[in-house]
Amino acid sequence: MTSWLPPLETILPADADRAVLIGRAQTPAGPSVVIVRGGELIDITRDFPTVSALADQADPAAAALAAGGVSLGSLDDAWRNTDPDTRDERRPFLLSPIDLQVIKAAGVTFPVSMLERVIEERARGEAASADGIRASVQAALGGDIAGLVPGSAAAARLKTVLIDQGLWSQYLEVGIGPDAEIFSKAPVLSSVGAGHDVGVLAASEWNNPEPEIVIVVSSACRIVGATLGNDVNLRDIEGRSALLLGRAKDNNASAAIGPFVRLFDESFSLDDVRRESVTLRVTGNDGFVLDASSHMEQISRDPADLAVQAAGTHHQYPDGFVLYLGTMFAPTGDRDEPGRGFTHHIGDIITISSTRLGALVGRVAHSEDAPPWRFGIRELMANLAGRGVL
Repeated sequence: MTSWLPPLETILPADADRAVLIGRAQTPAGPSVVIVRGGELIDITRDFPTVSALADQADPAAAALAAGGVSLGSLDDAWRNTDPDTRDERRPFLLSPIDLQVIKAAGVTFPVSMLERVIEERARGEAASADGIRASVQAALGGDIAGLVPGSAAAARLKTVLIDQGLWSQYLEVGIGPDAEIFSKAPVLSSVGAGHDVGVLAASEWNNPEPEIVIVVSSACRIVGATLGNDVNLRDIEGRSALLLGRAKDNNASAAIGPFVRLFDESFSLDDVRRESVTLRVTGNDGFVLDASSHMEQISRDPADLAVQAAGTHHQYPDGFVLYLGTMFAPTGDRDEPGRGFTHHIGDIITISSTRLGALVGRVAHSEDAPPWRFGIRELMANLAGRGVL
């Protein structure tokens, strides 16, 4: 059987030889923390039983480089064995690169996606109504709002105008108001990694991927690295009511993260994240191809500000957290019927990539059909204790 996974070199950063890449791999002994060294996967679980523990080091990149470890074989072998169709469970394969961190997400952080959330709300989840609503909302906004600073005096004036026109929305509140939308995307340990199936609910008829950068934050609220994520969006379900956000966002295999966490060091920093561009390609079995991009320079809230809004004196995360930073991607072109916009087909291959972080590749499946999530915190602790690494 031919694998749908791309070659290994396409999922690694362009400067992989300089990058400190850490993640997790499933081994016969259990989930293991790994670092990429010279084309090999090195198990460093004895020094750092969890990625969360490594992220809390004073200098995580230096600590990972100094860690002792045991080779699990070539990274290429582990990557090819990650394919769920041909996987040999007796051999290593890649997992999501995070473990005990809480999985958080920021929404409505780019003006383009903010408008699409407003459109979803007004369309009540009906894709066919979107085009007309989009035109009226854009006209009411009166031009380009890409440079509008959330919480500013100019944003407050725009809010007044929109209220007067009967066009105010809860999505505009978090898009241009002082408080960001920060929500819990998925439970601890439930995310899937590169090369895994990505879940959408069978009931959803209007959905899309959300290509994003994900920052890794220590328990002290220090950003220590970054990776890529797919914050799958069920537009019809969330569009019916914002109170259905949990139903739309938190489903089996609906939080994809990977392929590796790139730790900050002299070659890669938060400023590089601020300048990074994320590209998206969706290819379907029907011959459909969609290409798009998301540029971090267009984000309306700085990643450091989003991290502070998520954690601080008001909220602590003793095992750290990861934070999806949001996307500017909002597909509006038709895929099937005219006026219905874009939606996924089962079997779509999603590739989310950036120069400095590599590529997160996943295949769309119904959440009901994706491998069930069964390995939780209790089982992880029992496994690590049984291996004598706690």
